[in-house]
Amino acid sequence: MRALIVIDYTVDFVVGKLPCGDPGIAIETRISELTEQFAAQQQFVVMAVDLHEEEDPYHPETKLFPPHNIRGTQGRELYGKLQEAYEQHADGIYWMDKTRYSAFCGTDLELRLRARGIQELHLVGVCTDICVLHTAIDAYNKGFAIVIHEDAVASFNPQGHEWALQHVQGTLGAKVVRGFTNHE
Repeated sequence: MRALIVIDYTVDFVVGKLPCGDPGIAIETRISELTEQFAAQQQFVVMAVDLHEEEDPYHPETKLFPPHNIRGTQGRELYGKLQEAYEQHADGIYWMDKTRYSAFCGTDLELRLRARGIQELHLVGVCTDICVLHTAIDAYNKGFAIVIHEDAVASFNPQGHEWALQHVQGTLGAKVVRGFTNHE
């Protein structure tokens, strides 16, 4: 069994307060296609979405990055076609707020994956070298097989993006693929 984890593909991370810009825009269609394909096959799809409170003095990112993905703002909405895919398949997609880089940290993600017998995680979203990477590391440490869709991840840091793809492949044994693959 497999699942698709869509990480932080929001307005703020693509064109808003902490944007990937053109690399983030370029993956819009691919992320939407993968979301629709997994949902149509009744595979588990998770929208792992960064959540911050306005001027939270206790969150470590407050000192590292400008305010982003603030509760109740337009910046926290899914970007572009992904919002449409989510609305079309909302009954079969799990929206999960997260407050740290990894989608596992402080969430019930692992419990939901284990309950469904999921062993393989397909990761897409932004930023390759931050939230995608930290989610992949936790997935590896929890024993999940990892697939990163190279044409559906992006970062505002081109060198970090390339390094992260090499790292997950060489150090975590992740499969880095281009295009849709059926691993079942």
